[in-house]
Amino acid sequence: MEVSIPALLPRGSGYQFVLYGDSCSGVPGGLHEKTFASVNAVVRRLQPQPQFILFLGDEIMGLAPDAETLRAQWKHWLDAEMGWLDRRTTPIWHTTSNHATYDTMSEEVFREVLKQPENGPPGQAGLTYFVRRNDLLMVFVHTSWSGLGGEGHVETAWLEATLKEHRDARHKLVLGHHPVFPINGFSGAYQRELGPEYTGPFWDILANGGVLAYVCSHILAFDVQVHRGVLQICTAGAGTAHRMPEEIEYLHCVQAALDENGLRCQVLDTAGVIRERLDWPVPIAGPLRWQELPHGETDALFAGRLTGGRIVELRLKGKTGSAGAVAQTMFSASSPGAIAALWLGVRGPKQTLAVIVQREPGRSPIYWLGPDLAASDSFDIHVTFYPEMGPGGMLYRRHDDPRWSSFRGATATGVERLDWPSRWSIGHGPGGVNDRPCLDPSLRVSIAIG
Repeated sequence: MEVSIPALLPRGSGYQFVLYGDSCSGVPGGLHEKTFASVNAVVRRLQPQPQFILFLGDEIMGLAPDAETLRAQWKHWLDAEMGWLDRRTTPIWHTTSNHATYDTMSEEVFREVLKQPENGPPGQAGLTYFVRRNDLLMVFVHTSWSGLGGEGHVETAWLEATLKEHRDARHKLVLGHHPVFPINGFSGAYQRELGPEYTGPFWDILANGGVLAYVCSHILAFDVQVHRGVLQICTAGAGTAHRMPEEIEYLHCVQAALDENGLRCQVLDTAGVIRERLDWPVPIAGPLRWQELPHGETDALFAGRLTGGRIVELRLKGKTGSAGAVAQTMFSASSPGAIAALWLGVRGPKQTLAVIVQREPGRSPIYWLGPDLAASDSFDIHVTFYPEMGPGGMLYRRHDDPRWSSFRGATATGVERLDWPSRWSIGHGPGGVNDRPCLDPSLRVSIAIG
């Protein structure tokens, strides 16, 4: 008998549910049938079972030229592969996707087979829709609608109106198949994420509408990042046999608990092992104790890896000079005789806030890019390193804005594997006062470790 897996439960009233997507199955004996079954076996071990399941698309292999083939795949997926699920007690809601709804014919089959709510915008009944459960609003958007141009296109007017209509909902999730922001360095407008004409308006609607998270799949990975306080959670490990990238990502499902204190997730692989976690907002046990760091080189306040949900937060205050391409150090961490393992400062003609991490000697460093700092202007910025959030865990915000955003990167890992060195430098790099010095004598750097 398989051992049960304890599910995360709400702290008080709330919801506990499962997120997964991208099984690309529905074909008896097909390539992904066994892998999908291995993920479902983990979902079935959860105790208690989820209140509902959110499937983020690509259930079936799809991409067939005729409706009968699609219907046969959906029948196998629903009756055989998901036959263990009692959908009367545990409802499952679906997003459209590039494998399942790639033209008008496949959209009609999706409507016919899944019978999702028909409360969406004109022409998208059963494709775009919302579900309201008490104080939880879930809006499912169609990111490949044939009426707009297919893959990577999404309707926004109805989404904005729906969020306004349900502004009283305490919790708001928006779900779609395609990411809005690139994941793990895999990028390509209309194919790997939404088209660029949608990115800004779509995210404005989420940020202004008080949405907690946009949940997606499509890129075969687990990834979390945040932009203007709204999470983008990608989970695409439900069975598709290949990964992005293969050596790091893994098959998985995400079990989540949502309550008035926030969102917690555990990411379970096919052995039922918790591989990653998410706790949002950033978990801090108590008030942060700030300490200003002296200019120059000093012993580090800690060394080694940040584990157990620990974070490091820096506050940077100063004034930019005139625009220029000279790199200027605010904070760096290094070991004697080595280049900085972690460097934080501004670079380039737009004085872009940047994090550079040198994880392995002799390998190219990894870059994360933040906001451009206006020339000859004062700044007051917080930067947080939250390793449990992976590559999206390099966060920044203005001091007067509580909403965090992730630095932009092109990597599948963050600083969770970084051994923080024993020496820190403020105002210049580890090579001494002439190593990328900060040109602002008023620079102040404070640190809090949570």
